[in-house]
Amino acid sequence: MSTKFNADQVLEAIHFLEYNSERKSLAIPEYGRHLHNLINQAITVENREERNKLAKYIIGVMGGMNPHLRDVPDFQHKLWDQLFIMSDFQLDVDSPYPIPTREVINMKAAPLPYPQNFPKYRFYGNNITYMIDKANEWEDGDLKNALIRVIANHMKKSYLSWNKDTVTDAVIFEHLYELSGRKINLSSATEELSNTHDLMRTNKRTSNKMQSSSGSSNNNSKHKNQKNILPKRPFKKNN
Repeated sequence: MSTKFNADQVLEAIHFLEYNSERKSLAIPEYGRHLHNLINQAITVENREERNKLAKYIIGVMGGMNPHLRDVPDFQHKLWDQLFIMSDFQLDVDSPYPIPTREVINMKAAPLPYPQNFPKYRFYGNNITYMIDKANEWEDGDLKNALIRVIANHMKKSYLSWNKDTVTDAVIFEHLYELSGRKINLSSATEELSNTHDLMRTNKRTSNKMQSSSGSSNNNSKHKNQKNILPKRPFKKNN
């Protein structure tokens, strides 16, 4: 048997309806509004012992909503922190962990300093600078001369990777002299650096090797996918 409502009753029912747009935003929406309301109810309980019991019950409900996190270290600590956050730090109960404050929760970490390093010759990279600094620290001798020769050849190779045009050894020596703080001067060196053609060929060989390895992996994946796709057998009708 259906019940009929008059217009006044309908208007009164609509008046008491709650819309999400009119409700208070949730501190942690993942737990839902019912749990937030339960926490707000716990705040109003005057007896401290009853509040503690209710708080432990709420913690149990929160843990049951995240069973996959029970084995995570400090999981209970996290639940108690979330309980105080959802209560807007108004719940006065005995917690097994230090009670967080609003200031600590809202504290923002200090921004990490971004390295403000803008080298003049970026195509050489920062590692070259570190190698040059290390060479400056070494004592004069054959070992230091060999390291300087390796650095100069690597600088020439990096230069050719950035600029495909040829570069003279004098340009590399000038850059090395500048980057070393005028401590490494090869302008009077009699031994030339590696040939430009050889360095370009090495760069090209390395680039082709990377492309071929990438292409072979793609071909293998395509071949594997084609093997997994079996042709459909024709339907045969039984006589």
